[in-house]
Amino acid sequence: MELGGAFTIFLALSLSCLLILIAWKRRHKGGKLPPGPTPIPFLGNLLQVRTDATFQSFMKLREKYGPVFTVYMGPRPVVVLCGHEAVKEALVDRADEFSGRGELASIERNFQGYALANGERWRILRRFSLTILRDFGMGKRSIEERIQEEAGFLLEELRKTKGSPIEPTFFLSRTVSNVISSVVFGSRFDYEDKQFLKLLQMINESFIEMSTPWAQLYDMYSGVMQYLPGRHNRIYYLIEELKDFIASRVKINEVSLDPQNPRDFIDCFLIKMHQDKNNPHTEFNLKNLVLTTLNLFFAGTETVSSTLRYGLLLMMKHPEVEAKIHEEIDQVIGPHRIPSVDDRAKMPYTDAVIHEIQRLTDIVPMGVPHNVIRDTHFRGYLLPKGTDVFPLLGSVLKDPKYFCNPDAFYPQHFLDEQGRFKKNEAFVPFSSGKRICLGEAMARMELFLYFTSILQNFSLHPLVPPDDIDITPRVSGFGNIPPTYELCLKAR
Repeated sequence: MELGGAFTIFLALSLSCLLILIAWKRRHKGGKLPPGPTPIPFLGNLLQVRTDATFQSFMKLREKYGPVFTVYMGPRPVVVLCGHEAVKEALVDRADEFSGRGELASIERNFQGYALANGERWRILRRFSLTILRDFGMGKRSIEERIQEEAGFLLEELRKTKGSPIEPTFFLSRTVSNVISSVVFGSRFDYEDKQFLKLLQMINESFIEMSTPWAQLYDMYSGVMQYLPGRHNRIYYLIEELKDFIASRVKINEVSLDPQNPRDFIDCFLIKMHQDKNNPHTEFNLKNLVLTTLNLFFAGTETVSSTLRYGLLLMMKHPEVEAKIHEEIDQVIGPHRIPSVDDRAKMPYTDAVIHEIQRLTDIVPMGVPHNVIRDTHFRGYLLPKGTDVFPLLGSVLKDPKYFCNPDAFYPQHFLDEQGRFKKNEAFVPFSSGKRICLGEAMARMELFLYFTSILQNFSLHPLVPPDDIDITPRVSGFGNIPPTYELCLKAR
């Protein structure tokens, strides 16, 4: 027994040394990575990077190593970019070199190089998805009309509460999810549909799980942790269940498909699959269909609804801001007309507030990892092909060079001295460059139309004094998860 224990320890030490040697060789094989804290075998920089506060740990390291540095996430070296200038130089000025998708191990075992794709697969699927989203946005029912219709259903549900306290999470996720559902599935769900509510619960839980310390640990040590039991496996099973739902919807569409009249994204993909059926190298296959649809459905549900939850909370914490928005809505839209996208240009204060909500709440603070697709010279360093890069979007959104009160809620960041809306180049909640969010236009439209529709019809009342409202994220990791709270919506 003692001999077996000693042998196990010997094997573990040998594996640790081997992993750190591989990482060291990668670092020095024709490359010169930026400086950073010294890693230790197997653990990498775990002592400097807290799994429960990864972004905050990176920002602390920035103070010592500057805007570009290297950390070891376990045995894997990652180059971290902080601040607007470094992130823009990589993702925009050097867009092609930095266009790869980096490793996100906690969900990679679900996607297996498909939806989080690189190379030609990524280019083909991204181009196709953008085309379909644009076509459905300009079809018989525009995206704007879909959002306006859903906003109407939401207002109806909110009126039923008659000013009683509610927890807004699933009020908002149901309405937002129905917009992307109408595009990918061709129809909306009834708000009381039990399967729909279960899907939203799973999406919400998945986003939380992706942001827990367990997920950060898994991303560092996936080579070992994929074989171990524990909470880090929960996200895998949640996403597999979501995949099964998408696959069932694909089967339904296959049975009733009319190639001359595509109803939704799934139909369009199935038609393309049929056209390419004799091409053995086609990217239009069942696996890519399921995973691309899941990617659109997940991203189109969680990020916008989380931002709206934060937005309502911030309005209650800053009632003077809510009052000014009510005033602008009354002047431009009035009490009865449905808000439209065209109103945004006439409502600079509301537009500035929505931008400031997105900036301050910073839903995906670390951004999604990138990867250099070839050996890349960057700021005097040489990043070997395949090096993962973390462009910290949160460090851009709170860059003091571009935002005078980076840690405060300050809508004036987006207003000039005359009160007109003012763009800011460091506003990058959707990232930037070749990997910018596919659904940016739809998300911007949703945020404006939902936000103005709710505030046109209701005033928001917290259950605690405004000064006692805490906007600290419930969990902060891959995402900043809004805190749970209740509010009362009283008809205006």
